[in-house]
Amino acid sequence: MIRNDNIYTILRTVMDPEIPVLSVVDLGMITDVESSNDGITVKMIPTFVACPAINVIKTNIKDSLEQAGFLGVTVKLDDSIAWSSDRISAHGKEVLEKFGLGTPVQIDGVLDLKQVETVNCPHCGSPSTEMRSIFGSTLCRSIHYCNNCKQGFERFKPL
Repeated sequence: MIRNDNIYTILRTVMDPEIPVLSVVDLGMITDVESSNDGITVKMIPTFVACPAINVIKTNIKDSLEQAGFLGVTVKLDDSIAWSSDRISAHGKEVLEKFGLGTPVQIDGVLDLKQVETVNCPHCGSPSTEMRSIFGSTLCRSIHYCNNCKQGFERFKPL
């Protein structure tokens, strides 16, 4: 039997193609790993239903595990749970900020417009920011502006 922590070590090297410094594990996309003598099944959820990177991520997961010597790798979408920005790990939020993206607040299943609009600047930490557009360069981002350091930035949307 294969130890799942060995598999998670490999999965931590699989980066989101739209945020290449953040692993699928830190994004909270991996919902389960099952290993048996027949192979490995990785269950994952997309950050957004229409995420164009899903097939790339599935392929990257499969390829990474196979290159590490694991056989019989299957990657499945898990429809038993919906992704939430609350699933992003503390380490993942740190990585997002260092990358220059604002991080989502904890929503605990309740989201209002104030939580979408309000974010601290990832460059200077100021809470004096404003949302300029709910639509960023990808489905999971919005565009904001910092009134303190005068820099624009994208934010990973709370969901």
